[in-house]
Amino acid sequence: MSKIDDLLEKTARSIEAAELLLEKGHIDFAASRTYYAYFYIAEALLFSLGLEYSSHGQVLAQYGRRFSKTRLLDPIFHSLFATAFDLRNFADYQIEVPIQIQAVEDLVAGARSFLKAASDYLANLPEPSSGGDADS
Repeated sequence: MSKIDDLLEKTARSIEAAELLLEKGHIDFAASRTYYAYFYIAEALLFSLGLEYSSHGQVLAQYGRRFSKTRLLDPIFHSLFATAFDLRNFADYQIEVPIQIQAVEDLVAGARSFLKAASDYLANLPEPSSGGDADS
């Protein structure tokens, strides 16, 4: 499996975990897992361009620059990613968490759409060439 495949598989597991956490009423932890689904997708997409970043803020910004502003993918995904980033920070670092379940459910649904759009985009990328002629 490639790094991109690993990240997309981890995304699917993060979405599943978020849904399970929502079922148990753990809205704050579900928000965090949902954010990571967006993060892993963005990492996979950036990696497809040969790019890796060390901070979450850089991944968010570079995803926006390279995929949202260029409209390679629908800009709504960048907006949802930014919302998930803010919500995750709130959920992870606040003691009292007045997060609305509907907000997290909407982000989970968006993450599923983002995963599909990213998977379709990545599936249509040209295969990297080997750099040489096989007949030589």
